[in-house]
This record gives sequence, structure tokens and C-alpha cells, in this order.
Amino acid sequence: MGTVIVVGLHAEARLARRLGVPVEIGGGTAGGAEAAAHRAVTAGATALLSFGLAGGLDPGLRPGALVVPTAVLCDGTSFAADSVLLEWLGGATPHHLLAVETIAADVATKRRLWLATGAAALDLESGAVARVAAGHGLPFAVLRAICDPVERDLPPAALAALDARGAIGLARVAVSVAARPGQIPTLLRLAADAAAARRALARRVATIRG
Repeated sequence: MGTVIVVGLHAEARLARRLGVPVEIGGGTAGGAEAAAHRAVTAGATALLSFGLAGGLDPGLRPGALVVPTAVLCDGTSFAADSVLLEWLGGATPHHLLAVETIAADVATKRRLWLATGAAALDLESGAVARVAAGHGLPFAVLRAICDPVERDLPPAALAALDARGAIGLARVAVSVAARPGQIPTLLRLAADAAAARRALARRVATIRG
């Protein structure tokens, strides 16, 4: 089967499929990513790739910046990415990525994690993918684009948006906005930043395909 890509969101899956390899959707949680990675291994995957958006921890990383980390930090363990996969993705960036179990929604938390770990970015899924790959002796790598920068709190609607299938629940977003309309400007900035991140991923995917 070759490489299988694990993503959290349906929007990420649409981009990942342009690479011409199978994609598993985990729903945007660590547990979902772990289950998706296990499905891929059961189906015969020989390598795993974690793909999608990430939160910024390093203040120098702006929305749309690509992170192809040399290692994923997860529960006190550093999982090294595979050098061959890193080259396929266009080469590693000088970063480590931090795996977390819950979203870092506020500036104080993100800055604390950066100072404590030195990781440039974080996400919910790459740690699970790295663990599953290591458990089966498979190579893995990560391709992520920064969505929310370190200096911005996430609005409540963004935290309520994702459902377990990796789709955006518009009804929940609408309820959150109706209850707290003051979050609309921040929500619009987040949407613009997410669009920039998706464009960056699409450009890199096009390069890899070429």
C-alpha cells in the first residue's frame, strides 16, 4: 500500500488526496488520529504521514508557514521523522513539533509550552501517528502549516466547530457566535489565517507531485 496520510479534517483530506496516496481522517483528536493510523497499518501501510494545520508556538512562525519537523515531542519522548520521507516532502524545516491532547487555546498556554519545550508548533494528531508508526517499526513524517499564531487566543466558536467526523459543525458555530458576537472579528482573522495555511499546503503538495 505504501504511505498513508492521516488528517483531522475533511478539508485537509481534500488537499492530501492530491498526493495520490490513501488518506485516513481522524476527526481532529489524538484518539481519532491513533485509530486512523491503526486502520492504515491494518490495511497495509508501510509509512505514515501526519498532514494538516498546526498551532504556532514560535513567534517567528506566521500563518501559512510550513513546518516539516525533524522530530515530534510526545509525552516526554522524541520521535525522529524519517529522512527519506522528509526529502519527499521537500526537506525538513529546523523545527520540532509538540504533540498535545487538548487544544492550546490561549496565548499564555502557548507561550508556556514554547518556553518549556522549545517546540515551534503543536497539534493534536502527529504524536499519535508517530507512536503508532514507532510501535510497528514504520517510518513517519509530518507536513503541517501554521494556522493560529502564538499571540492570538482562539475564539470559542473555533473550539466548538469540529465534530468527531472531521467536519465543521456550522450550527454549533452559529450558536457560539449568537451567544458571544464579540468574537466575530477574531473568528474572521482565524478563517483568513486558515485559508493562508491551506494555500501553503496546496503549493507544497503541487511541488511534491511535480
